[in-house]
Amino acid sequence: MEPPIQLLLVEDEPDVASFVRQGLDEEGYDVGWVQEGRRALEYTQQQRVDLVLLDIRLPDLSGIDVCERLRLHQPDLPIMMLTALDAVEDRVKGLRAGADDYLPKPFAFDELLARIEALLRRVDRSDPAEVLRDGPLRMDPAAQACTYQGEEVSLTPTEFDLLAYLMARRGQALSRDTIHRDVWGHDFDRGTNLIDVYVNYVRHKLDDVGCPSPIETVRGVGYRYASCTNGDESDD
Repeated sequence: MEPPIQLLLVEDEPDVASFVRQGLDEEGYDVGWVQEGRRALEYTQQQRVDLVLLDIRLPDLSGIDVCERLRLHQPDLPIMMLTALDAVEDRVKGLRAGADDYLPKPFAFDELLARIEALLRRVDRSDPAEVLRDGPLRMDPAAQACTYQGEEVSLTPTEFDLLAYLMARRGQALSRDTIHRDVWGHDFDRGTNLIDVYVNYVRHKLDDVGCPSPIETVRGVGYRYASCTNGDESDD
């Protein structure tokens, strides 16, 4: 029998924490709860955690600080921001800190549950996928490793999933709705530029290692993975 999935809820409001914990407990999750950012960092070092639900407004460290520190030590740990701050700049700040998803308060519990399930599906390594290659650019989903000419491309889990998804569908023009549904696992909110933000992240990180960005913008549609090899498909 597999052990229950371990979630960590970082939330300083007891009423919100009680509501979330009760619902997740009933769904079979094992939920730890802390109210401070420093305690969250200690908790993740002492116990196994499969996913973090992280509020931004905490009494000591901000959720942004906690997210950045978690990313330094556990780059593959799924992190979802839960916060009353819903301005575009707040969402972007959280995503840039390394969050994989962002859910504004108040939220419906069913949506929270669906987003948790989607994040956990993305980190399931039980069925390793095939290594993806585009000339000197390689992605190994089982190892969550991306390299260009042998040099590591440092991607967050969401950035990795986005690039691997596009790369596996080379040449296809994919809408933002389709990308969001398949990569994030829930309906696309057209009021956000989440996908554009993440595409820019990936482009910049590829550029940092000298890889010409293979992701093309398809006007009026979304994005398409072309090639970083300019016609040279050699795997040497």
